[in-house]
Amino acid sequence: MSAPYLRLRNVVKSYDAKSNAVDDVSIDVARGEFVTLLGPSGSGKTTTLLMIAGFEQPTAGSIELAGADLAAMRPYQRNIGMVFQSYALFPHMTAWKNVVFPLRMRRFPRSQMKARAGDMLELVGLRQFADRYPRELSGGQQQRVALARGLVFNPDVLLLDEPLGALDKNLREQMQLEIKRIHRELGITMIYVTHDQTEAMTMSDRIAVFRDGRIEQVGSPLDIYHRPANRFVGEFIGESNFLPGRIDPARPGWVELAGIGPARVAPAAAMKAVDVLVMIRPERLRPCGAGPAAENEFEMVVEDTINYGDSILIIGHAHGVALRARLIGGGPDALARGRTIRLGWSAADAHVLARG
Repeated sequence: MSAPYLRLRNVVKSYDAKSNAVDDVSIDVARGEFVTLLGPSGSGKTTTLLMIAGFEQPTAGSIELAGADLAAMRPYQRNIGMVFQSYALFPHMTAWKNVVFPLRMRRFPRSQMKARAGDMLELVGLRQFADRYPRELSGGQQQRVALARGLVFNPDVLLLDEPLGALDKNLREQMQLEIKRIHRELGITMIYVTHDQTEAMTMSDRIAVFRDGRIEQVGSPLDIYHRPANRFVGEFIGESNFLPGRIDPARPGWVELAGIGPARVAPAAAMKAVDVLVMIRPERLRPCGAGPAAENEFEMVVEDTINYGDSILIIGHAHGVALRARLIGGGPDALARGRTIRLGWSAADAHVLARG
């Protein structure tokens, strides 16, 4: 296995010598990989990004890029691009001049500047807007200029700090596809910070989930979605049902769910813990009788429903345990409050976690 391109080892950042904003973070990033740092506000993801950029210095630990110690370099000595949520464009410069600016600071040959800046504006679809000022551009166009400016000097790594947070839903979705396309075309290493799980799932090769300055789990989007390391990750990535239960070592592949009874789970779910949580995604629950017989069944009392058009979210409970079921393409008629419906799920749809 080749050595990681970007390596963070036991990185700590403290501002007051009492508590750590980033607490013992370690992660390896391969060349050309798209890694998202995902977590709630204050979880340490942006501070980690700023330390990679050189705008903050680690209190402890090391950050290496291609084997070089970044701590020994000032921000301008690191060949790292940065795209901010606020765009940070120079208002008195045209789009073209904003993109050229990093080349001038790095004293690129004048003969290459025009072509390079033009290529980057072409890449983000804004060559025809090169002479416009930021105030004459939409939010999405300004973000594209910021992206072109971050890429124009061919950085080793591009850092993106919640770059789509100021855009509306449709523009965010368009820009997600654009950033993904650019990553695919250029093959550049990207580190992306967001608290939006949809962005992380849509764009990433891998996701690092942060909480309280630490990384809870690193994995592919599907791994993290289907096999979260703990309840926090399972709740932060999508909607989840958590059913408390106990494992009987004498019955491998079975869990006794509180108030519901025995339920079959995948044999691989066997674990040493006795008290467990069985996680089932709402879309994995289906009405009994709507298809092949389910391996597991239980009754759910309906409290409310939300119709999304392509699906119905049923909110309710089973024996005091809160539950949500998302029925794709609609659901049974008369899902009135107080009605009891029977739902089923298969053993492969469950993920067993230690309770704690």
